[in-house]
Amino acid sequence: MEQQAIWAIIIFLAAYALMISEKIHRTIVAMIGGLLIVAVGIVDQQTAISHIDFNTLGLLIGMMIVVSITADTGLFAFIAVWAAKRAKGKPVSIMILLALITAVASAFLDNVTTILLMLPVTFSITRQLSVTPVPYLMTQIIASNVGGTATLIGDPPNIMIGSAAKELTFAAFIANLAPIAAIVMAAYVPLFILLFRKQIQTTPERTQTILALSLSGLITDRKLLTKSLMVLTVTMAGFFLHQTLHLESAVVALSGAFILLLLTGEHRMEQAFSKVEWTTIFFFVGLFVLVSGLVETGVIADLAAKAIDLTGGNPVASSMLILWLSAIASAFMDNIPFVATMIPLIQEMGNMGVHDLEPLWWSLALGACLGGNGTLIGASANLVAAGLAGKEGYPIRFMAYMKIAFPLMLLSIVLSTAYIYLRYLM
Repeated sequence: MEQQAIWAIIIFLAAYALMISEKIHRTIVAMIGGLLIVAVGIVDQQTAISHIDFNTLGLLIGMMIVVSITADTGLFAFIAVWAAKRAKGKPVSIMILLALITAVASAFLDNVTTILLMLPVTFSITRQLSVTPVPYLMTQIIASNVGGTATLIGDPPNIMIGSAAKELTFAAFIANLAPIAAIVMAAYVPLFILLFRKQIQTTPERTQTILALSLSGLITDRKLLTKSLMVLTVTMAGFFLHQTLHLESAVVALSGAFILLLLTGEHRMEQAFSKVEWTTIFFFVGLFVLVSGLVETGVIADLAAKAIDLTGGNPVASSMLILWLSAIASAFMDNIPFVATMIPLIQEMGNMGVHDLEPLWWSLALGACLGGNGTLIGASANLVAAGLAGKEGYPIRFMAYMKIAFPLMLLSIVLSTAYIYLRYLM
């Protein structure tokens, strides 16, 4: 192996180890790792820039702006309180309804944003019920990752896959992944009830406080809400039609964002930009450059060749290998860097004679998104929720979460295995 390839592997593995340890913020690690790849001459600056997926970045930034403006209307607080009243103040029913709302919202917003919007209202409702919020938080974490699996824009791994595999449209993601996401969520609901119902008992008096909550006044800006929903609707239509219109998904998202800024006035621009998760954006930038070192030195091509040797190029074996490897790996490391590594590997397998890559892409998406539920460090939404819970005085322990979430994750991958095989490989 060439010296540059060895250095690329060393820098990549060192960065991965630091990300998993969480001793240094992952954005700092990814950026320093990416800069090292350029600084030691593994790739030059121009090549590094060419590996940055600006479609992924543009899509993320555009949707973050749209969601941040929509959140200012009070819409998400309204939905959560409406759900609590609809559940007649019953703690278990509220938990399930909030989880389902989180799953649906995560399909069309990114799951980190959904968690940030849902958790403050969840804390408020559980305080009034005088029950621990931990079961609510855990079900919402799991639901956000399941819901995010269903669409192109629901989870960063899907955004990355859709950007890399141009033939996979927004509609294709829904048609292929939404059914299994719905199946997994349907399987989880009775298990959530079984696991948590004893922990969230309350009194009739507390139930009445929820029923007494008023919905009036929760929507703080109706004009802004109308404009936001109008732009969201047009943006979603744009995602469905982006291939027909010959537009990248980033163009659709950024168009929606800046049309909404035009409609709402310049005074909202600074606030909207301040709510963009720039740490996540720069994390992606560093990550893409880190992976470019493995691509340009041939490490990814060698791994692809070994994977084909292991499976004999058999589509069933290849799909199952990617699904289960992605799930287990994504449970113990953030699924975003894992997917960034796997994308060029699958592309290389296509160059080596695997003709139908579609089952492999769906296997990667399901493994990475659902596998992220396995532990607290498996997905960004998990870490965000755990951080907010800790600030509220309800820390979610790594092993306590894993004891419940890991078996649920394995169930989702078993269901996905059957789905992939029956739909694509029979």
